[in-house]
Amino acid sequence: MRLGLLLSAPLAWLVLVYVVALAALLVTALWSVDSFTGEITRSLTFDNIKEIGTESLYRTVALRTIGVALAVTVVDVLLALPIAFYMAKVASPRARRALVIAVLTPLWASYLVKAFAWRSVLSDDGIFEWATSKIGLGTPGYGITAVIITQAYIWLPYVILPIFAGLERVPDSLLDASGDLGASAWQTMRTIVLPMLTPAIIAGSIFSFSLTLGDYITVNIVGGANQMLGNLVYTNVGAANNLPLAAAIALIPIVIMIGYLTAVRRTGALDNL
Repeated sequence: MRLGLLLSAPLAWLVLVYVVALAALLVTALWSVDSFTGEITRSLTFDNIKEIGTESLYRTVALRTIGVALAVTVVDVLLALPIAFYMAKVASPRARRALVIAVLTPLWASYLVKAFAWRSVLSDDGIFEWATSKIGLGTPGYGITAVIITQAYIWLPYVILPIFAGLERVPDSLLDASGDLGASAWQTMRTIVLPMLTPAIIAGSIFSFSLTLGDYITVNIVGGANQMLGNLVYTNVGAANNLPLAAAIALIPIVIMIGYLTAVRRTGALDNL
């Protein structure tokens, strides 16, 4: 009884805020908007689902969003692996604590501040332009590349921390034994560390991939004229005043993430979250 009373409040909050919200989203996607009055018609119809499934615009934006999310995830994993390995296996305990604080510190800054900071860096007269012009390069400007760079920076701590936690669970004696048996550093990483670290890498990828799928603010700030699924949802909720269509579009990243989580469930990645 005590356990039930203890869990009742958080479970009620979870049901109300998450489960009921998803159910309301699904129901709203089956409504429509009267073209003359602009009022929502609460009769069930699959017109919105058919529209996002047949219109080329939504397919193009969905594929672009998935591509950007995959690119951000790959960049973050490649950056997080050496950082997390140094934190877990090379740095002293004092340096490890300092590095953990350094990784967490960007999370204390405002999302908008970080996004606008990258807008300034990537502008035509920004720091990136000034630094790369000396070697004959220039800034990528505002567009998909800028979105990938900015989001990779913003979500990087969410990828570093699960991989760092996974590396801490790899016994040092196992690495020493591999070296004693003649394995090179790359062989040890490839045959021992990476197989044990795969669930942690997938756990970090869940954060970066899902957060990128639903983001629209970064695209508005540094994406130029490009759109992602989040922008379509925002536009239909606001300017277009078409909440049912926005709800139907929002189902796309939800379905993608359900499929992704189902695929990685057997790897043990969810235990590393």
